[in-house]
Amino acid sequence: MSVKYPPISSKVPRMLHGADYNPEQWQRYPDILAEDIRLMKLARANVMSVGIFAWTALEPEEGAFTFEWLDRLLDSFAANGIYAFLATPSGARPAWMSRKYPEVLRVGANRVRNLHGFRHNHCYTSPVYREKVSIMNRKLAERYAKHPAVIGWHISNEYGGDCHCELCRDAFREWLRAKYGTLEALNHAWWASFWSHTFTDWSQLEPPSPRGETQVHAMNLDWRRFVTDRTLDFYKHELAPIRELEPDMPATANFMEDFDGLDYRKFADALDVVSWDSYPTWHDRQGDAAVGAWTAFNHDFYRALKGGRPFMLMESTPSNTNWQPVSKLKGENMHLLASLQAVAHGADTVQYFQWRKSRGASEKLHGAVVDHAGHEHARVFRDVASVGEALEKLAEVVGTSVKPDVAIIHDTENRWAVQDAQGPRNAGLHLKETMQSFYRPFWEAGVPVDIVGMDADFSGYKVLVAPMLYMVRSGVGERIERFVEAGGTFVATYWSGIADETDLCFLGGFPGPLRKTLGIRSEELDALHDGQTNEAKLVDGNALGLSGSYEAYELCDLIHLEGAEALAVYGSDFYAGRPALTVNNLGRGKAYYVASRNKEPFLADFIGRILEETGALRAIGSALPAGVTAQLRTDGESDYVFLMNFSGEAHTVELDGVSYADLLAGVPAASPIELEISGIRVLKRARRAE
Repeated sequence: MSVKYPPISSKVPRMLHGADYNPEQWQRYPDILAEDIRLMKLARANVMSVGIFAWTALEPEEGAFTFEWLDRLLDSFAANGIYAFLATPSGARPAWMSRKYPEVLRVGANRVRNLHGFRHNHCYTSPVYREKVSIMNRKLAERYAKHPAVIGWHISNEYGGDCHCELCRDAFREWLRAKYGTLEALNHAWWASFWSHTFTDWSQLEPPSPRGETQVHAMNLDWRRFVTDRTLDFYKHELAPIRELEPDMPATANFMEDFDGLDYRKFADALDVVSWDSYPTWHDRQGDAAVGAWTAFNHDFYRALKGGRPFMLMESTPSNTNWQPVSKLKGENMHLLASLQAVAHGADTVQYFQWRKSRGASEKLHGAVVDHAGHEHARVFRDVASVGEALEKLAEVVGTSVKPDVAIIHDTENRWAVQDAQGPRNAGLHLKETMQSFYRPFWEAGVPVDIVGMDADFSGYKVLVAPMLYMVRSGVGERIERFVEAGGTFVATYWSGIADETDLCFLGGFPGPLRKTLGIRSEELDALHDGQTNEAKLVDGNALGLSGSYEAYELCDLIHLEGAEALAVYGSDFYAGRPALTVNNLGRGKAYYVASRNKEPFLADFIGRILEETGALRAIGSALPAGVTAQLRTDGESDYVFLMNFSGEAHTVELDGVSYADLLAGVPAASPIELEISGIRVLKRARRAE
């Protein structure tokens, strides 16, 4: 059965390769603009994102539009086989607008209006800003929607931030009124009787502020939900005039790594294709395997937003950044590995920020394809050209995807609630690190994973992992229960099932609606000081077949068995002998509860047993050395296996007895496969029966 999606643009049915391009910065340098076309073709670049932050170049004075430079650029692209994602310039408004219409500028949480400057310093509620954006976007669509070089719309750039002006305050009140209906319902959901915060009139409601209230956790949650909804509404407002004139051309808004300022899942239905900007800190003290696993986690998050459809790597750096703590250069082979890692996880594009380094201002020293020297005789340019060459060999991979057997719940609203909870370890609950630690054993084993929200459809997975699912929204516990009863394997941890969607603690015992599924009751949670440890000792003859003990640290949940079986117990303190790891058989499935945070090799051993039990899909049947991973894409007839070496050492991988072709080398693949440091191989085989 074919599982291939159409290409992002039917005009370019192959891998897209390109960058953000800012020709408005170079209007006084016509020779440079002409040279850029030559260099783009030399680097095998076939797409550029243009017009980002170009508002002043397009409308230097109110109502005076200057599109001629963009006409020339797009005509030149079309004549040279280069395409464009045309951006709306709303990420940074012109100075004339800020001066004439100060309401477009944001107001901070301190209730002080910002001055003109920076980017995304605008109010998404402002009628003036919305009107000006609509005028600009309509004119862009009228002029360029049918242009042969334009293949899609890049809406704004890296949405983020909030505004606390009176317009947004009033909109927040209306949002709350629509959600709760009555103040009685709001006061109960917010537990407003605490500290005598009960509201008796809608006009008393204010957004969170350091000058006012920040300790009503449900209010904080609702504000962040409102900001997401307001930003999404602004995106739809931006897109409306474009859709009216050109309903079929794909549109995207680029997201950011691990960004929690917005709930990106709310945007999924409104986007034609997901795109995101990836800037890993390669070669840092964690080592490239840790960085590679975390980057893979993000790729899997964005692929899952639209159910496995290929996504776009909209921004990455071909060399270094200028904003990270250390602007480290990529070592040999790293640029190809990092770029094709995105492809391995589902990207059909590799794009960079930016094409040519800016000459001045904030990003003049940010990595780019073309340095200030302005020619192709540079290591970075050669690295980029090698990626372009590799992508041309992967045209048949376009549109392929994978349906993993494993999903990890990483829910943005849960994250907001955990960050706000005030306990049990304000010194560090380490939700992000916990997500990483549960993801990495799957990554090391070459097991594809979807990163999903708690409202996802779980029925297609064999394994569902929910680290620190503190918030459990209505209906989620019941769907997890049905997932297990139907034969699924569920893994939960300490600090789960504590509160509902308005951050009210469940009554009747934790883990709330997960209690029946897990077969346990949590009585207390012990938070350990840094340096303090306990021990999780495996019970003799336990169902997992593990033995020995693991060091527990930071969090130890004190639980009672309510049908579950203890697989490990605590070794010390007043709760020695109490369960530390349990399994509950429910229907045709199993639910595991990891009661303590344990140091490695616990998760490697535990997840390894889960994989053996469930037979979850692996990219390749071979054993993989530490730091070497494999990812899978398929079209239903052929599988494409990406072998990637993040270990910092050369390795060999024995193939699993199947016949493979090496797509990058253009020859049959012989076992064993040699992987140099930061090496990658793309192997094709006939589709493996599941």
